[in-house]
Amino acid sequence: MVDTTAIDLFLGLDLGKEFHHAHGRTADGRTVHDKRLPNTEPKLLELFSKLVAKFGTVLVVVDQVANIGALPLTVARAAGCRVAYLPGLSMRRAADLHPGEAKTDARDAFVISETARTMPHTLRAVDRDDEVLAELTMLTGYDNDLAGEVNRATNRLRGLLSQIHPSLERVLGPRLAYPYVQALLQRHGSPARLRKLGRARCEALLKAHGSRKAHHLTTEIFDALAEQTLVVPGTEASALIVPGLAAQLAAAHAQRQATEQEIAALLEALPLFHLLTSLPGMGVRTTAAVIVAIGDGSGFPTAGHLASYAGLAPATKSSGTSIRGEHAPHRGNRLLKRALFQAAFAAIGCKSDPSSRVYYDRQRARGKTHTQAILRLARQRVNVIHAMIRTGTLYEPRTLDLAA
Repeated sequence: MVDTTAIDLFLGLDLGKEFHHAHGRTADGRTVHDKRLPNTEPKLLELFSKLVAKFGTVLVVVDQVANIGALPLTVARAAGCRVAYLPGLSMRRAADLHPGEAKTDARDAFVISETARTMPHTLRAVDRDDEVLAELTMLTGYDNDLAGEVNRATNRLRGLLSQIHPSLERVLGPRLAYPYVQALLQRHGSPARLRKLGRARCEALLKAHGSRKAHHLTTEIFDALAEQTLVVPGTEASALIVPGLAAQLAAAHAQRQATEQEIAALLEALPLFHLLTSLPGMGVRTTAAVIVAIGDGSGFPTAGHLASYAGLAPATKSSGTSIRGEHAPHRGNRLLKRALFQAAFAAIGCKSDPSSRVYYDRQRARGKTHTQAILRLARQRVNVIHAMIRTGTLYEPRTLDLAA
């Protein structure tokens, strides 16, 4: 939540690549500015400085904090303005409160400004002014892109192998994340080339690229090759495609590893990193996603606020005497929700702190599906995360029979 009691001017910015639209309203609701604004540092600085000089304390509110919102926020701070963020869902709901159905830049800027003035509880503090958080946001976004490339290349490879040689795919498909399998397919990406390579050289190649069970894998590969003697149409073409896809996959994995190291180095400078990683299931990537989403966590007065922001607070559908039970909300920060879900899933396998597994098993015994049980566990862990942030204490493993 953002304190707006001392704000003299609320400046809403509807952001665009080349131009923004700026709408300024005073604390008593008078419109004092409503113009298009070029997305350049000189023009932004000129407007912000002019408004600060004329009105005093100016709150600049945007609906995006990254990408096209980065420069306006940076310039606003440099000009002495305060800044805040109006989440997209809050913006859309606020727009429904105002007459008119047209969607224009001018109307959106007005909605942002008026919402900030009249409903400050919808605003979120922008704490990404720290250079570390800005770099972390960029790196985590890049890592998400790389994860998509890994999935696409993996699925394409498995599809090709399944088409030309299903037995070989059953051996190599589940192992495509391993560097030695990627190296093998880059050099010998067809059944014919693998047969020509021979067992001895295949085993040597696998061993040279890090396989500790090269002999066993080689045996599996050549047993699979022996199960199919016919050549399926398309095999010759796939022999040209598989090495390229394997190279793309290897490059994406290497880039993800390098990015993870950079992310880990940045996280070391943030106190919240050491708090969160003391909780079972919280790795480098999941912790980075949480920090990018919530900053230092100070903007969430209760665990319920944090759970709602993450889309983990269950909602009840009821009408009169009809109550249809709880359902998962279709709102919240999706990246944060995914990170908390992944962390909860990892936590149920932690033997040093079985409390997560106890809670998960109890939910399954009550008839919840696997996904529902994990989501409920993630919601319980939000309470723990919020308490850790509030008190600044590390998580201490314990064996507890958690309440539902």
